[in-house]
Amino acid sequence: MCGIVGAVAERNVAAILIEGLKRLEYRGYDSAGLAVIENGQIIRERRTGKVRELELAAQAAKVYGHVGIAHTRWATHGAPTEDNAHPHVSGDVAVVHNGIIENYEELRHELTAQGYVFVSQTDTEVVAHLVHRELQKAPDLLAAVQAAVPYLAGAYALGIILATEPKRLIAVRQGSPLVLGLGIGENFIGSDQLALLPVTNRFIYLDEGDIIDLGREHYTIYDRQGQAVQRSAIELDAQLHHSDKGTYRHYMLKEIYEQPQAIQRTLEDRIQANHRIQPHAFGTQAPDIFEKIKHIQIIACGTSYHAGYVARYWFESIAGISCNVEVASEYRYRQSVLPENTLFVTISQSGETADTLAALREAKKKGIFASLCICNVPTSTLVRESDLAFITHAGPEIGVASTKAFTTQLVALMLLVVSVAKVRGLELAREQQIVQQLQSLPVILDSVLAMDKAIERIAEEFGEKHHTLFLGRGAHYPVAMEGALKLKEISYIHAEAYPAGELKHGPLALVDHDMPVVAVAPNNDLIDKLKSNLQEVRARAGELYVFADSKVHITPEIGLKVFAMPSVSDDIAPIVYTVPLQLLSYHVAVIRGTDVDQPRNLAKSVTVE
Repeated sequence: MCGIVGAVAERNVAAILIEGLKRLEYRGYDSAGLAVIENGQIIRERRTGKVRELELAAQAAKVYGHVGIAHTRWATHGAPTEDNAHPHVSGDVAVVHNGIIENYEELRHELTAQGYVFVSQTDTEVVAHLVHRELQKAPDLLAAVQAAVPYLAGAYALGIILATEPKRLIAVRQGSPLVLGLGIGENFIGSDQLALLPVTNRFIYLDEGDIIDLGREHYTIYDRQGQAVQRSAIELDAQLHHSDKGTYRHYMLKEIYEQPQAIQRTLEDRIQANHRIQPHAFGTQAPDIFEKIKHIQIIACGTSYHAGYVARYWFESIAGISCNVEVASEYRYRQSVLPENTLFVTISQSGETADTLAALREAKKKGIFASLCICNVPTSTLVRESDLAFITHAGPEIGVASTKAFTTQLVALMLLVVSVAKVRGLELAREQQIVQQLQSLPVILDSVLAMDKAIERIAEEFGEKHHTLFLGRGAHYPVAMEGALKLKEISYIHAEAYPAGELKHGPLALVDHDMPVVAVAPNNDLIDKLKSNLQEVRARAGELYVFADSKVHITPEIGLKVFAMPSVSDDIAPIVYTVPLQLLSYHVAVIRGTDVDQPRNLAKSVTVE
C-alpha cells in the first residue's frame, strides 16, 4: 500500500527520501513524489511509474533541502496521474498521506465554498487545505495540525511540512502504520521501518491518535488528548531485517526457496527436546486461555484467509473444536454471533491489514473471550492489540505475492491446533508425531524445490492460456484456492479454485482443451473420490496437471501430466503441496513477461478498506 518517508536533518534529505521510497516499492504503488523546503519555499517533484523516474527528476532539478517528505501512491481516489500523486500542497503547506479520508467529499464541498481550489481527485488534498485554513488562526504548524485532525474521519498517516517553518516536520498516526526513526542530529518518519534502516535502527512505534512534532535534535509525541507522552524506543538488528535478491532473478523466487529456513525459524524455541510444543509458545497466558476456549473464530484476508481455511480442517479433525473462518472485510460489516469462550484468531503477514484490524477491534467491543494473532512483524499494530501473539519469523517478504509468509502461517497454525488439542485430551504420542512431521518439513521442501526445472518446462504450456482451474479436496481445497490466487496475482491469468467434488455442479461446463486444470492429489482417504473427479475432466478433453503423492497410482498419458510428490502424512501435506503451485505461478508469470514482484494494481500491505 502507499508508503511515507520523512526526514529532518543537517544534510540534504533528498537522497534519504528516495532511498526510503525504493525500500518501500515492495508495498505496491503507481506514482511517487517528494517535497523539500529550500530557501523558504516548497520544492516538489512528482512522477507516475517507478521511483526511478522520480529519482531522475529530482537529480535533474538538483532538489536540496534539510526537511522533506516523500510518498509512493497506490491509487484509491483518482487515477494514477501526476496531478493525483503526493505530496499535495496548499499555499506553503505540503502533505503526504496513507489511508483514506472517509468524509473527504463533505470537507471538499466545505473548503470549496470557502474559496479553496482543488487540482486533484484525491481525498488527501482536503488535508492540505484544512491545515492551511487552520494556519490562519493557529500560532504554528503543530497547532494547525492539531486543530485540523478532528475534522478527519477514517484511517490515515500524515507527514506535513510548512515552508515558513523549515526545521520542522509534523506527523500523525490514526489507523495507518507510521514509525518514528531516531538518529543522531536527525530524525525520520516512515510507514515501515525497512524504509529507514539505512539511516537508523532505533524506532518508536506510535499509538493511535499520536501526533509528532519532529526536529533535528528533538521530538515530542502528543496523544489524542493533546498531552505530551513518552513512548519507548526499540533497537532493531538491521542485518536481520535486511533483504536483497542475491543471485535470484526475483524476490518471489528467492522467497520460495527460503521456505525451508523460514519454517525452521518458525519452529525454533517453540519445540522441546522430546518433540513436544513449548507450553508458552503463544504467550505466558496461553495455557490458561486454551483450557477455557470452546470455539475458534479465524479472521484474515487474501493468502492469510487461505491459511485459516486450512486450519479449520485441522482444528476440527485434530483438536475436536468447532472453527469458523471468515474474510475480515465481510465479518466486520455483518451482524455476527460468537459462541461463548471464543478464541478470536487473526492472521496477517504485516499486522497492519486494515480490515483485519477493524474486525479485531469490533470483536473486542462485543466482549470476546480472548484474541490471538499470527503475524510476521512483532512490532505491528495487530500484535500490540491482541491478547496473545505468535510471530512466524519468516523474515522480510518483499514480493507482493506471499509465499514464505503463507507456509510459516500454516506451521504456526498447526502448532496452535496441537496446543489447543493438548488441553482437550490429545495423546502425547499424537502430539510428538505431528511435531516430528513439522520438523521434517525443511528437508521435504528441499526435495519439492528440486522439481523446479520440471515445473518450469510445463509452465510454457500456460503462456497463451486465459483461464485455469485448480482442484483440491478437504484441506487441499484452500491449497487450490491459494494456487489460483498466486496465478492470477502475478501472471494475470484468470484462475478459479473448486472443491473437486463440486465440478459436476457447474464448473465442468467450462472444461475444454483450452482450460488447463491443476489438481493436488495427496494420498489420503479422499484420493479415490478425487480420481473420479479427474476422470470427469479427462472425459471432456480437459488438460490435466496433477501433483500427486508418489504412492498414488495416476498414470501419465496424453493430456494428463503427473508430478510425483514426496509421500507425506495428511497432517503436513497442505504445506508441502503449496510449494509446487507457487513455482508454477512464478514460471508462468516469467514466461508472460509480467512484473513478478510488483504486479499491477496490487499492494503488499493493504492498509485501506
